[in-house]
Amino acid sequence: MNIDQLSNQVLDGERRALARAITLIESSRGDHRMQAAELLERLKGARRQAIRIGLSGTPGVGKSTFIESFGSMLTAQGLRVAVLAVDPSSARSGGSILGDKTRMDRLSRDPNAFIRPSPSQTHLGGVARRTREAVALCEAAGFNVVLIETVGVGQSETVVAEMSDLFLLLLAPAGGDELQGVKRGIMEMADVILINKADGDLKAAATRTCADYSGALRLLRKRPQDPEGFPKAMTVSALEEDGLQTAWSEMQTLTDWRREAGFFDGRRADQARYWFEQELRQALLSRLETPEARAEMTRLGQAVSEGHATPAVAAQQLLVSLGLKDR
Repeated sequence: MNIDQLSNQVLDGERRALARAITLIESSRGDHRMQAAELLERLKGARRQAIRIGLSGTPGVGKSTFIESFGSMLTAQGLRVAVLAVDPSSARSGGSILGDKTRMDRLSRDPNAFIRPSPSQTHLGGVARRTREAVALCEAAGFNVVLIETVGVGQSETVVAEMSDLFLLLLAPAGGDELQGVKRGIMEMADVILINKADGDLKAAATRTCADYSGALRLLRKRPQDPEGFPKAMTVSALEEDGLQTAWSEMQTLTDWRREAGFFDGRRADQARYWFEQELRQALLSRLETPEARAEMTRLGQAVSEGHATPAVAAQQLLVSLGLKDR
């Protein structure tokens, strides 16, 4: 693959080239990883920035409908929008349906939008392992907004906050018990909580739910990276496209405040360090995936199960055999 040509095509905003580039960085082949690293290094000099928006929500809350309506609103304003939709993979087969693109038919045909579904491949955090690199590619291609949709809501989905500038939590109108089902961790990460489906018979319920979450947010400790009034809860209707512009205005207000206060660039620097550490951990874990390492793990595991070695001693022996610890 000609990396020089591919990097130029990505910088020119060619969507087909962007798709090929993301396929390259998602590959686990050794030669592809080297090419991906070279590509990312070449594109780093473009220094283009998009607003990165992470989005999580309970199943059935209407994330795809929201993204299509919200994305279409942004493209109508002349913005270029990229959507990185992560679908859950089967723990048994490793397969993934990748159905998000089919659920966003209108947005997928928009020339100013790019939708890329990727399998989570059982990676914790509701995002694919290379999602952050895909975000960097979309920025280099000149997209103004990158939406990162996670596979669902839960404690581990907070990792998406480590690759986004704004983190949206999308919820449906429900009774007070719904508040108990949302983990405190993801509540503390959310910058804006959007109560979707605020239309028809559910409009009143959405208003009550919004009030419940507004009260809950006031009980949380105020974060230094937030101006007065944030984080906040709002009602929207993706189906009727109501409240989307107000939500976008609030997101812009928060982003602008963080830029002026110096939190925006500082946050991105912290995220870069976080992903360096994650990449290092993944590289070390990959040492356990070789046939030799698996065979040694099987041998030592058998010794532990038969009582011939303790787990701690067996683990030390494995690290020594991998050259990760001195004898």
